[in-house]
Amino acid sequence: MTDDQTVRRILDVLAVLGPKITETKSSDDALRLLTSHCLDVVEGAQVAGVTRARDGDFETVAETNDVARAVDAIQYELCNGPCVDAAIERTVYRAGDLSADKRWPEFGRRAVVETGVMSMLSFRLFFEDDDYIAALNMYSKEPHAFTDEALIAGLAVSMFGALTVTNSRHKDRIMNLERALETNRDIGVAIGVLMALHKVTREQAFDLLRVASQRLHRKLADIASDVAETGTLSFT
Repeated sequence: MTDDQTVRRILDVLAVLGPKITETKSSDDALRLLTSHCLDVVEGAQVAGVTRARDGDFETVAETNDVARAVDAIQYELCNGPCVDAAIERTVYRAGDLSADKRWPEFGRRAVVETGVMSMLSFRLFFEDDDYIAALNMYSKEPHAFTDEALIAGLAVSMFGALTVTNSRHKDRIMNLERALETNRDIGVAIGVLMALHKVTREQAFDLLRVASQRLHRKLADIASDVAETGTLSFT
């Protein structure tokens, strides 16, 4: 495949991927789409997944099959390997023969023996949020599976994917903020209704909502919404 054909294939996949990620309901859904499309973009990739770091711990999310989770589990246990190092060191790692890679001797040996994976390609995903740390990883059971062209393709999809997932996370935050504002409004209205209806203080009105929530085993926000809609509070 010529360089022009490679670029065209990458652009075609990204053109399809962008709108799909934009329409996802959560950042996890966006990451799942990203990993599945990696297999269409990065030649040699048989499996893809995302390593996410949080509070010093690592977890595998959005993997295309269980091979990614099995390989990553070894890295998490040893605290080293391409995906861990890519996430921590904010860079790219390519391994063509894990059985002989001196950078991760123990991980490489176990990865080959336990999962059959010989090659890996890992990219740090650069999000706007510094507290969201992740790496996009590709795996193959073939040695030296990832060429320079695959490296460029993976870099393109990781950069594009990080940008679109960032947009998805922004959308999540806006939706959560809107839900929080709506919930607070309903609670405020319900408290006002109960204060007027029972001639009680604001604190006492809130206690009534809390008691009803506990007795009925329903969320306080749902109880407040009912009060705001009906003007009454039921404990049954």
